[in-house]
Amino acid sequence: MAVHRFFAPALDAGDESVTLPRAEAEHLTRVLRLGAGDVVRVFDGRGHEFIAQVMSTGRRDARLQIVSRVEPVPESAVSITLVPAVLKMDKMDELVRDATMLGVSALQPIVTGRVETTVAAVLRGARVERWQRIALASIKQCGRAVLPEIRTPLTFENWLAEPRPELTLMLVEPGAAAGGETLAGLRGQLPPSDAAVLVGPEGGWTDAEWQVAADRGVRLVTLGRRTLRADAVPLAALSVLQYLWGDL
Repeated sequence: MAVHRFFAPALDAGDESVTLPRAEAEHLTRVLRLGAGDVVRVFDGRGHEFIAQVMSTGRRDARLQIVSRVEPVPESAVSITLVPAVLKMDKMDELVRDATMLGVSALQPIVTGRVETTVAAVLRGARVERWQRIALASIKQCGRAVLPEIRTPLTFENWLAEPRPELTLMLVEPGAAAGGETLAGLRGQLPPSDAAVLVGPEGGWTDAEWQVAADRGVRLVTLGRRTLRADAVPLAALSVLQYLWGDL
């Protein structure tokens, strides 16, 4: 039987016990109906995980006794930041869920020319908080003990002005960018220490967007000769990169 996992961000090394956040405690007591004596796992979102035993529960709280440390699922050797254009509600939710399972270190949403929303609208709709909850549920399911950072959305122009990692890739449509290469071109090259992967919206990048990105040193790549849906591109690209860099 699988051991249930719970998130305890306040857990510090050396703690002998921990109180779960309210949402986690309610899930333990009211959804799973666990109680004193039950054995669970608890992780801090920063890479540490422990076997714990439920000491006590209330209607909205649960206290756990730390029993022993366990090795969590290893993180990817290359720290990958996924930089997707904001997709429509369900598609973006699914992207966050699946990218988290595929090991991204951070997710930086951006608003591009063909995105049908604004940064202000994303923030007003509390979508960042929603994506954070989805990422947490995803790492609980897949076994990771590191919670990826879901960053505040930026416009594409503002993102380009930010410091960038060792390697930045922009996924473009076949034929959209003269000289664009496929991801297979990375085979045999040394993995970078960190990387960013840009994925466009449902309507694709504008010519001006990929041109200015290329001018600023962003590497334009494709997934081959087929044109994929915007919500399929990140998962395909991450899977290929994790394979090339030894994570799959």
